Amino acid sequence: MSDPDGRRLTRARALARLALLCAAGAVAVLLVVVGHHGVLVPVVGLLGLVLAAGGAWWALAHRGVRRLAGALVVLGAPVAVLVVYAVTGLLLAAFGALLLWGAALTCARSALRQVRRPRRMHAHRTSRPLRPVLIMNPRSGGGKVARFGLVEKAERLGARVLLLEPSAADDGPVDVSALARQAVADGADLLGVAGGDGTQALVAAVAAEHGLPFLVVSAGTRNHFAMDLGLDRADPSRCLDALEDGEELRVDLGTVAGHPFVNTVSFGAYAEIVQSPAYRDAKAGTALEALPDLLLGDPEGRLRARADDRSLDGQQALLVSNNPYSGGDPLTAGRRSRLDRGLLGVLGIRVDGPAQAAEVALLGVRASGLSTLTARQVVVHADAPTIAVAVDGEALRMTPPVTCTVRPGALRVRVPRHRPGAPVTSPPLDWRRIVALALGRPLPQPRTAARTAGTAAEARDSKDAQDPSTPEENSHG
Repeated sequence: MSDPDGRRLTRARALARLALLCAAGAVAVLLVVVGHHGVLVPVVGLLGLVLAAGGAWWALAHRGVRRLAGALVVLGAPVAVLVVYAVTGLLLAAFGALLLWGAALTCARSALRQVRRPRRMHAHRTSRPLRPVLIMNPRSGGGKVARFGLVEKAERLGARVLLLEPSAADDGPVDVSALARQAVADGADLLGVAGGDGTQALVAAVAAEHGLPFLVVSAGTRNHFAMDLGLDRADPSRCLDALEDGEELRVDLGTVAGHPFVNTVSFGAYAEIVQSPAYRDAKAGTALEALPDLLLGDPEGRLRARADDRSLDGQQALLVSNNPYSGGDPLTAGRRSRLDRGLLGVLGIRVDGPAQAAEVALLGVRASGLSTLTARQVVVHADAPTIAVAVDGEALRMTPPVTCTVRPGALRVRVPRHRPGAPVTSPPLDWRRIVALALGRPLPQPRTAARTAGTAAEARDSKDAQDPSTPEENSHG
């Protein structure tokens, strides 16, 4: 074992022991300091969480009085929990136990990060492009193109810039794909985009079609693709450094019924909501108005999907991502640590009442109402002439069955050699592994391995979760 591996393993074992110590301290506070009443702290806390989740379901799935009642439960549940703690004299104990449990979780996740050597996307140096063309949307991200002087910097670095100026009413929207193809016909040896993820996907498809490198400039609103590439989202001008001091990544490109996507494709509830013309100006109000019909509507109108050889039936919403999200859940603050696994991430949602909503609140992605898996192909069926589809946030309608696939390594992405980089994501918390670490024993396989497809890419990734002292881990270098 190399010295860095040894030091990392030593830190991991120390953190695992500290995690167990903090967890034991939380239990001790409840059982020793406050005696048999200590059991009320987790029981009352969990009951409050269940009530809040059930109230959220009523607030989202109903209108009128029932929505108001659900909202009051959501607001009142945590207040009631605090009142119970205060009346029974458990408030300080609950606060202390919560702090210790939070410290235990922090140390446990840090320990698992130490023994999970991340396999980052391979980058290689390439020659500087001679005729780069960048397509920029001046309106993206609230005017980031002008605010960060992207046009001026790109031109100083030798790029030709094409601005997506608003078209006349009778001309219709600008055909971004046609603009990119014309740039290729004119001799471009690199295509790039400063704009939202939807625009990025369209130009990325043209770059992949012609085998040209593609440059991402994080000038959109959310910049999920740029984030997962490790680019600087705070200062998009730094993305242009790739023009003179760059390297290439080979990443995957998703397709849905022939349309490219770099992030996600949504079906069902969210996709229906974004179809509304009012959504852009009033997102929350539009969603609240539409959700009751989408959640409690005719079960026969729900989605069916087949992900490789597995079926998902009766889904209210389905999200397919270009590579799976860490932890399996893109609806939280998740991100994709890899974009080159040749896999689609799949999240299916089927929540039929407050009980299942409470289960989701308690168990997260392990709840029965959520299905998380990976696949190379996803086919979505519905008993309707057309279904709503949101492709990288863009609202479309498609005729089922709708097929999603992934094109492994289709895209040559040119990125700056010096970039912030995607932070290492925490592996799923597994207390069996924490105990094994603390005791110096070999680590058991993560439980999440059984939830994913048995592909070669996943087999490689599973090695990243091994103890660094094992030969398999050392072979990665």
